[in-house]
Amino acid sequence: MHVTLVHVSVRPERITDFVEACRLNHEGSTAEPGNRRFDILQDAADPTHFVLYEAYASATDALAHKQTAHYAAWRDSVADMMARPREGQPFVGLFPAAD
Repeated sequence: MHVTLVHVSVRPERITDFVEACRLNHEGSTAEPGNRRFDILQDAADPTHFVLYEAYASATDALAHKQTAHYAAWRDSVADMMARPREGQPFVGLFPAAD
């Protein structure tokens, strides 16, 4: 399984807008073939810090996610909401095992 943790630092005044943009991206992403999880997490100690947990059956499925209209809409809409560029960390998901 191909997993990416995306860390995002959001401008405090844009948190509500960011959450809504992520909700729309989450809904589109969880409907994609190969998607296993697409969680949006907000840091309990720092509400401007978010982590997107993206799990796909394969790297090909994860790459296809970047070609979707909902991802492009999210990417473009949140660009000015971020305090600094987002950082993605790739992981190999071991358990649960991908189908």
